[in-house]
Parts: sequence; structure tokens; C-alpha cells
Amino acid sequence: MMFLQQLFIVALPAVLCYPPSFIDLETKDGNRSSIRFLVVGDWGGLPNAPFITPIERATAREMGRTADQLGADFVLALGDNFYYKGVKSVDDPRFQETFENVYTAKSLNIPWFVVAGNHDHAGNVLAQIEYSKVSPRWNFPYYYYELNFRIPKMDSTLTILMLDTVLLCGNTDDFLDQKPQGPRSSVQANRQLLWLQERMARSKSDFLLVAGHYPVWSISEHGPTDCLLKRLRPLLVKYKATAYLCGHDHNLQYLKESGIGYVVTGAGNFMDPDIRHRNDVPKNSLRFFTGKASTLGGFTHMEVNKKKLTITFIQARGTSLYRAVLPKRDL
Repeated sequence: MMFLQQLFIVALPAVLCYPPSFIDLETKDGNRSSIRFLVVGDWGGLPNAPFITPIERATAREMGRTADQLGADFVLALGDNFYYKGVKSVDDPRFQETFENVYTAKSLNIPWFVVAGNHDHAGNVLAQIEYSKVSPRWNFPYYYYELNFRIPKMDSTLTILMLDTVLLCGNTDDFLDQKPQGPRSSVQANRQLLWLQERMARSKSDFLLVAGHYPVWSISEHGPTDCLLKRLRPLLVKYKATAYLCGHDHNLQYLKESGIGYVVTGAGNFMDPDIRHRNDVPKNSLRFFTGKASTLGGFTHMEVNKKKLTITFIQARGTSLYRAVLPKRDL
């Protein structure tokens, strides 16, 4: 497990100048010189029995196999953790029915770092934050927060900035196919944006990842998020982020634009082949897409070593579908 006490300190938005605290990875392989982790979005089951979908179950099973075979130090869970209206309280049985009883592989008994999606904001996000005190592997210290890691046996570092894109851009009703209509609180949105800009400007990490729920670029049902194109993308470019990770659209996508990798990994519970926004992304930016139901769902495995980030898209049927490599930041 990890030492997470300091994480709760750096998560608070008021503490803008707190020096980055590094999370110590527990590794049994003394020769390893990389960090490995899984990324899954939109994995949140169903509100009625059996509380999970066949895709969630298949994806959870393959995540366990992948973590066992390729290794995983932690999981990033990128929102829509509980369909369709989040959870009501920290005692909500959905924590057991859709999370604890599903991701049961020993290899997944590792820290999960969580952010909220639009469906989570239809319920009680604070209850999900509070659940961090209940489950030893559930880590959700605040709506947005910073993770810092040292790559084993190297002087290289990895920073992941976890965002709440719903607080930043507003909520959306998927059943009405809405776009985010603007933040509920502009003060809260601007505070998060200032926090993000300060963290990115200060970062000297060799690899800088930003993760949230809504996509910047997507060719699928929801398409590009105008708010993030306006408010987030300029920061990603200016501060040379390595990649942006998200879900929201229920498929797997990889786009590359202005040297930044855009990973859509929202295939944890449903699959959607929709490509209605294929002409709304920059020309030649799309490198990979699948929304086929026959994949049974999917996720990404990432590995960071001294020189590169390797992103592997994996289908729940048990094979890798696409691999992308991004270099360390040129600062």
C-alpha cells in the first residue's frame, strides 16, 4: 500500500505553494525501473440488481489478469463510478455491489485514485470522498488533487493531476445528449483552474499527466468539450503536458495533437460505436478507435520508465488493441 497522509494535505486548493510530496510505491521487484498502472472510466455498474453489466464484469476480470501479468501499482478511476445517480451516502450498498464485489482479483488490491463524473455529481460526491476512510484501496481525498511518484531506481518523476471536469464545466444529462452548460459555481471552477495552472507551471516532472472525466477531443457521442478546449487545452500545450486521460464516451480512443496524447478510456461498463463527431477533431489527430461490443469492454495499461510513457489499449477479451509511446517532457 501507499503512504497517503500527505496526499490529503496537497489536495486542498488553498495550499498552492506546498512542495510536492512523493507517494512511495510498494514494489516487490527490486530490479524494476518503471511505474505501471491501469486507467478505467465509466465503470459504474447499474442501480438495480445485479448492479453490474456483463461488460463491467468482463473488464474487471481482464484488469485483474493484466495487473497480474504486466504489473500495476495503482488504478486511475476516471468518473461515472456509480450509474446513474452516484451514491447517497458513505454507507450506500453500491460501494460493495459495484466496486468491492466486482474488482476482487488480488492484483487489483492496490490503490485506486478516483475522480467524479457527471453521473457521480447527480448523487453525493462527498460520500465518495468519505469512502476513502472506509476502504483501504479507495483514494479520493478531494474533488481534484495531485499525485507525485518517483520512478524506481531512476531520478525521473511522474506527476498526475486529477481534475473534476464537472465542477470546471458544469453537469450534463446524458439522456438528453446535453453538453455541459457551465459550472454551477464560477468561483469554484476558477479556483480549480488557478490550482491547475499553478501546479502545471511549477511542475518539473519528466512526465506530466492530467486526468478528468470529460474529453478534450473525442469523435464519439459527446464529442469535444468546448469548455475544456477553451480552458484546459491551452494549459496542456503551454506547459507541455505528456497526455490527457478521460472517459465519458463509452469506447477507447487515442488522438495526438500538438505533441500531446489524448486518451479516451470510457469502456468499463458500456460500449458505444458512435463516431458522429469524427469531423470535429483536428485532421489526422485520430490514431485509434474502437467501440465494438464484441470487445466486451476495455481499459488502458500504462508504463512509465526513464525515457517514455507506453500506453496500451486492452480489450476485455484479453488482447491488446493499440499501443502508443510518448517521450518524456522536453523542458
